[in-house]
Amino acid sequence: MELGSEIQQLSTIFTKKLVAISDEHWNKLLQDDTFKEIRFSLNEIREQGQRLLSEDEEKLIATLNKDGIAAWSDLYNTVGSILTVPFTDDDGETTELSIGQAMNKMYADPDPRVRERLFNEWEKVWSKNGPVFADILNHLAGYRLTLQKAHGRKGHLEEPLEYNRMTEQTLRAMWSAVDKQKHIFLKYLDQKAKLLDMEKLGWQDVDAPVAVGETKPSRFTYDEAADFIIEHFSSFGPKLTDFTKHALENRWVEAEDRPNKRPGGYCTSLPEFEESRIFMTFTGSPSDASTLAHELGHAFHSHVMKDLPELNQGYAMNVAETASTFAETIIADATVKNAATDEEKISLLANKLEGATAMFLNIRARFLFEDQFYTERAEGIVSEKRLNELMTAAQKEAFGDSLSSYHPHFWAAKLHFFIDSVPFYNFPYTFGYLFSLGIYAEYLKSPEGFEEKYIALLRDTGSMKVEELAKKHLAADMTKEDFWTAGIELVGKDVEEFIKLTEQLRK
Repeated sequence: MELGSEIQQLSTIFTKKLVAISDEHWNKLLQDDTFKEIRFSLNEIREQGQRLLSEDEEKLIATLNKDGIAAWSDLYNTVGSILTVPFTDDDGETTELSIGQAMNKMYADPDPRVRERLFNEWEKVWSKNGPVFADILNHLAGYRLTLQKAHGRKGHLEEPLEYNRMTEQTLRAMWSAVDKQKHIFLKYLDQKAKLLDMEKLGWQDVDAPVAVGETKPSRFTYDEAADFIIEHFSSFGPKLTDFTKHALENRWVEAEDRPNKRPGGYCTSLPEFEESRIFMTFTGSPSDASTLAHELGHAFHSHVMKDLPELNQGYAMNVAETASTFAETIIADATVKNAATDEEKISLLANKLEGATAMFLNIRARFLFEDQFYTERAEGIVSEKRLNELMTAAQKEAFGDSLSSYHPHFWAAKLHFFIDSVPFYNFPYTFGYLFSLGIYAEYLKSPEGFEEKYIALLRDTGSMKVEELAKKHLAADMTKEDFWTAGIELVGKDVEEFIKLTEQLRK
């Protein structure tokens, strides 16, 4: 935090000097060969620097951040890491699970009774600590809104859109397409409910494993998952494969299943060593294997950019999620195609569609909640009760009221709402997922030599707006719903196949 604060202060001084240069001299400067390659980044810094306050004021903000917004985020992580969820098995033995362990078991256990028991205990734990998390979330958002207002921002979406180098027109086009096509995924949830002998799925059942006939939910050891990923990455290209082998063999991944670990996974870069590190909890489910592939996609993205100028390596979250989701798609698509039986294919399709459902329904709910929360937070503190109401309403709207139960305290349980560095840590996932589908569709058309084209796109992610990136590499217009609808319809084919195969087996 101390180093981050110092860097932020130095960055302000540098930015202020760029802003002070006259337009005439600035344009002349950018013609110099030294600066041509980083012209986009320099212009971006100078443009965003226009809203900075005085040097002393920005220095004070940077100093306060570490005990302000960053501290609130850190407090959330600390509290989350020491929470436990009690689980009583069929023999009456009770075990205290870490939040990470409980979440993995709650969503992946094949027994619906286990999932329901865990979900009830899970909601109780977050409810008991709800007032604490409501305070943290309110102060995080309040701090951020105060800074946004001081910097002359017009609304709470301006900062995340600027960070993700995209327009609001693109964001609205994406969500409009998702909303109009959500019936595709509601059909999938209805069919899954039938397979699990339920009238409707509960919140905890949405990601439940599907096993038909003699097929049992797939399980992996960590080494098996690593080998599985390497095998299927090899069908795409040698550079991704060799990089993955190197990362796994050199133990860049911390995946131990142990107490006192927070849920989720993430990848962080170590620029000084031109390496990355991955954090996750591996319990053996297909979802964990997908998470590992996802995070390795992030690491590969950083790897292919390591020789670029430092200013051109700063890609935003939405395109970062493109690389990670593309890696997941390679694995999911290959496994479905190689299924030995229809029963196995159904199980693999269900696993693949879990990700799609999360992108189009779960993350849609997160965005709806956060958008409304920031609107209300601008007027004052939002109570825990109101946060629960907003979250439940968002889930019902996103899921079309298709579930039998919802997760009111999801706003507390989802760490993405408490990350200080990036506001609205939700829509970039859906963006990345759909953008990656567009890239994957191009790969399927012409797989020969596509890895080099893919790497070229990734290398451009730090030096242009996303609309320009799509136009250059995919000849696509992101501001039009058609672009996003085409990606959704690709996933719709998986839903159709899932329903067709399961109906045949039910007869």
